[in-house]
Amino acid sequence: MARLGRLFRHLFAPSSRRLFPEDRLKRITAAVVAGERRHRAEICFAVESALSPAAVWAGVDARAEAQAVFARLGVWDTEANNGVLLYLLLADHRIEIVADRGFDGRVSDAQWRGVCERMADRLRAGDADAAVVEAIEALSDLAARHFPREADEADTNELPDDPHLL
Repeated sequence: MARLGRLFRHLFAPSSRRLFPEDRLKRITAAVVAGERRHRAEICFAVESALSPAAVWAGVDARAEAQAVFARLGVWDTEANNGVLLYLLLADHRIEIVADRGFDGRVSDAQWRGVCERMADRLRAGDADAAVVEAIEALSDLAARHFPREADEADTNELPDDPHLL
C-alpha cells in the first residue's frame, strides 16, 4: 500500500519549474557564484519533481537517486575531489547532500544533516528559493572552512553554477 501511495505522489508531483521560475533560478545561481568566490569546492543544486514510475516501483529512494545524479552531473569530477551536490526530490519532500571524498573526515554527517534540516524548515515555511540560497550559503561556509580560496587565487570553475531542473 505504501508503494502505491508513493507512486501516486510521484505521478502528481508539483512542477519544479513552477516552484523555481527563472528569477528564482538566477538568485540560486548567484548564491553558488558568490559562495564559490570564498572556497575552492564546487557546489551544485539539482531539483527533481519526481522519479519515473519504474524507479518508484523498484524502490529507488531519494538517497540512491541523489547519488546517481551526483555521478550523472559529474560532481565527483573535480581536481580536489571536493564537489557537493544539494539535491531536492519534490515528490518525497527529501533533501540529500552528496559530497565527494575530499570532504571525508572534514564534515560530519550531523553538519550535513543540519543544512538539510534548516532547508526543510524554510521549505515548509513556503520560501523555496530562500531555502535553497541559505543551504548553498551554509554549504559554502563548510567548504570555505576546509577548502579556502587564497586572496590572490583565481577561481577555476570546474562545474556549471546554474541549477539543474531534472
